[in-house]
Amino acid sequence: MPLPTVEHETATRLTHSVIWLHGLGADGHDFAPIVPELVAPEWPGLRFVFPHAPVRPVTLNGGMPMRAWYDIVGVDLTSRQDETGMRASISAVEGLIARENERGVPDERIVLAGFSQGGAIALAGGLRHKRRLAGVIALSTYLPMQESFAHEHSEANAGTPIFWGHGTGDPIVPLTRGVQSRDVLQSLGYRVDWHTYPMPHSVCAEEIADMRQWLGRVLAG
Repeated sequence: MPLPTVEHETATRLTHSVIWLHGLGADGHDFAPIVPELVAPEWPGLRFVFPHAPVRPVTLNGGMPMRAWYDIVGVDLTSRQDETGMRASISAVEGLIARENERGVPDERIVLAGFSQGGAIALAGGLRHKRRLAGVIALSTYLPMQESFAHEHSEANAGTPIFWGHGTGDPIVPLTRGVQSRDVLQSLGYRVDWHTYPMPHSVCAEEIADMRQWLGRVLAG
């Protein structure tokens, strides 16, 4: 059963989709308000799909149930990673991609985006996906499951453009964690369009403007 979603369509004739994964404790409504700021009128018709993550207990937050793509055990984000939860979320995203295929949007016209935890799943899932995607947007995040990534990443998405935005004052996913992940991807030949902003664990107007430029190029490609 596919994840429940919030959806916004920018035109009656749709040719592309953006699947956008929220951060820990948020839901699919979280990033929906940025659609008007992000979209240019000359772009092709887009369906924005904002799924709700399942509710699960999160160890770092005292076991409190909340919407999460996977459990987090420690503040360093990499100790005892919840690989089972991560792979289940990657599988759920595969289901969302398949649903877009059924609705007439091929993989190469789908952008996978995510913030924080959602960005981790967008990277881990998108770059393992067996058919080429249009692009990946990673915001305030990191690459999880790095030990298996080198032999699990997909050649189909080896050249897929990646937009990465990160706050220099991020206390949740430190900039050093993002830089390390970026370096891993670049060492494997990925094209990472890297941007930093003077902000905490959040999104800012300058980042949205940079994303808009990047997304315009991806959609035109």
